[in-house]
Amino acid sequence: MTELRRRGAGGGDPDSAENISDKEADGEDRLGLPSEGEGDLEGDSKADTPDAPPSTDNTPQCLNKALEGLSSRWKNWWIRGILSLTMIVGFFLIIYLGPIMLIFVVMGVQIKCFQEIITIGYRVYHSYHLPWFRTLSWYFLICVNYFFYGETVADYFGALVQREEPLQFLVRYHRFISFALYLAGFCMFVLSLVKKHYRLQFYMFAWTHVTLLIVVTQSHLVIQNLFEGMIWFIVPISIVICNDIMAYLFGFFFGRTPLIKLSPKKTWEGFIGGFFSTVVFGFIFAYLLSQYQYFVCPVEYNSETNRFAVECEPSDLFVMQEYTLPAMAQNILRWKTVNLYPFQIHSIALSSFASLIGPFGGFFASGFKRAFKIKDFADTIPGHGGIMDRFDCQYLMATFVHVYIASFIRGPNPSKVLQQLLVLQPEQQLNIFNTLRNHLREKGMLPPAVLEQ
Repeated sequence: MTELRRRGAGGGDPDSAENISDKEADGEDRLGLPSEGEGDLEGDSKADTPDAPPSTDNTPQCLNKALEGLSSRWKNWWIRGILSLTMIVGFFLIIYLGPIMLIFVVMGVQIKCFQEIITIGYRVYHSYHLPWFRTLSWYFLICVNYFFYGETVADYFGALVQREEPLQFLVRYHRFISFALYLAGFCMFVLSLVKKHYRLQFYMFAWTHVTLLIVVTQSHLVIQNLFEGMIWFIVPISIVICNDIMAYLFGFFFGRTPLIKLSPKKTWEGFIGGFFSTVVFGFIFAYLLSQYQYFVCPVEYNSETNRFAVECEPSDLFVMQEYTLPAMAQNILRWKTVNLYPFQIHSIALSSFASLIGPFGGFFASGFKRAFKIKDFADTIPGHGGIMDRFDCQYLMATFVHVYIASFIRGPNPSKVLQQLLVLQPEQQLNIFNTLRNHLREKGMLPPAVLEQ
């Protein structure tokens, strides 16, 4: 912002052709943008940030009555604990309902997080009545979701698309339709530009797009991870929850040394205790889930039953293997070998990221809230804040898991290749068939008698 103000004061204003007067330029300062020299680099100026909205206590009345004799510190501890257990139970109930319900929950969480961040922006500049700001924000959300979910349908629901003529048209021209929808929103934004509000409107345009990048893009990656197998969805989310809980407990009971200024309540004791607890939890939890096809099999759409199927022959990643321990470990444990699922080894990498890097998602959110002088993104969950306050680390984790799978786990996906073949023209399918037949004949995998038929 300081750089923008310097450019405005330098005389080379790109809007000079419109003869913007000093009085009009001052109008932008009155819109909450400090003039040259006001405020510091941290954005603590009252003119540049909104006052924190009054916090509301939405704790259930029964909890308030039951905990009224406790100090505020212990009261908050019990409220957070009870609500955390309730959310964990709800999470496992949703897992029981199956992958389609998980997709809807991810979509619901995404919309709520988007609403919370956009609402903060609206509170900052709501008194200036920026034209179409909220309408265009939600319109862009719909456009981006249409693009990402359309890509998912094309990748994983090829058999269904092949049966439905309207879906074939939408899939064939999906990216063009998505781009046309975005262009319509872009043109509406340009038409909504109003003199004296230009800078604020472009701030809000950038605000919306950064929010889409943070929330919608990474929600799409969560769903992509889910289709690789529910274990790639459940374990990462669970270890982030575990790290959050254990870091809070270690910090609450043993915390003495501050960790980072952005979050004064975070301590080194909580950070370190959360790390070791999360690694142990992830290792054990990975062992338990690796035993069940329901969790390890890729989620695929069965065109015959019109349902999601999670049945397969488990990959080597989820088959028990025998590993020889290093000599030092043999001397300590008195074991030469140990039987593990390979996924348990990968769980150590996931837990380490969730414990060491994942919290930086929370620190980023803390810095964002401090910049706008708010305590929480919302007051949806008593003792926890908004939905975004609970998922600030989850989005960073989702991106890491997606990159990790693509880099170290995923190989060629026959199901996905088949889905793509089904949407080709018959002549193209026949050409691929002949090429594949010749290739298999050269390798000796098809006998000549079969080829002649």
